[in-house]
Amino acid sequence: MGEIFPIPCSLFPVPCSLFPVPDSRFPIPCSLFPAPDSRFPIPDSRFPKTQEFIPHPNNHYMLKNPFKLEKLKIRVYKDEDRTQKDGTFEVMFNPESYSLQYGNVYQKKQGINTSSRSAKYTLTKPEELSLKLILDDTGVADYGGFGFAGASLVGNLLGTRDVDKQVKKFLELTFEMDGDIHEPKFLKIEWGDLIFDCRLQSVNVKYTLFNRSGKPIRAELDTVFIEDIKDSKRIAQKKKSSPDLTHTRTIKAGDKLPLMAQEVYGDSAYYIQLARANNLNNIRKLKTGTTINLPPIEK
Repeated sequence: MGEIFPIPCSLFPVPCSLFPVPDSRFPIPCSLFPAPDSRFPIPDSRFPKTQEFIPHPNNHYMLKNPFKLEKLKIRVYKDEDRTQKDGTFEVMFNPESYSLQYGNVYQKKQGINTSSRSAKYTLTKPEELSLKLILDDTGVADYGGFGFAGASLVGNLLGTRDVDKQVKKFLELTFEMDGDIHEPKFLKIEWGDLIFDCRLQSVNVKYTLFNRSGKPIRAELDTVFIEDIKDSKRIAQKKKSSPDLTHTRTIKAGDKLPLMAQEVYGDSAYYIQLARANNLNNIRKLKTGTTINLPPIEK
């Protein structure tokens, strides 16, 4: 047999009463695992704030969910200033896209036996927002028909979001005349960076899916919303002269009274009053270089 080499016990120390575990031979850097105490209230510099805390009415705190899907909302108001709220319509599915249409209107008059004409600017049309909204009662929105956390399949088959009622609610909020203000309501569409003051110009309701009894369970709404800006706000945005003050303007070639009235007062119909205020006998031929007064509107 070969020679036996003893193994130094110091290489494999055995815990005993002389060296309780842990001991100085196995130091534990406690600074790596600090325990909160009265000297370091939470949150402190050791526990950096990584989420936004939102105050709760019951003096609790809740975290703002950065992954929450924001739905497109149509807020409804009874006044042009949009201060009197009258409900909100939240879409079930966000639209895949939307389109904004811009347009200018030019004079269409052209002389006889002419091949072309100059484009005389008349006005800028309000913006139009086009959206396709989907109303659904098939259960697709409930995570493949079974719902989140085990919702009943029977409930989804029977329907929980009546499409007819959804269409009726949409039309009631956005399209039908309100008895108090005697006109359709004022709207504000909000989705992400899109904030659009508007009114519903048109909607085409197309029912695309039905259950066995013939009841619609899916509908597509092709909507067009027209921009709605209060006159005072519009003039301020366009940096136009205030119609509440008297102004003067020097006539240039091509100037027309209806265009001046539209630009200053927001309505071309005021050109007749302009002619009377300036004692003009011929409103179609304005003398270039003369000065015309633009008086304020009487309230």
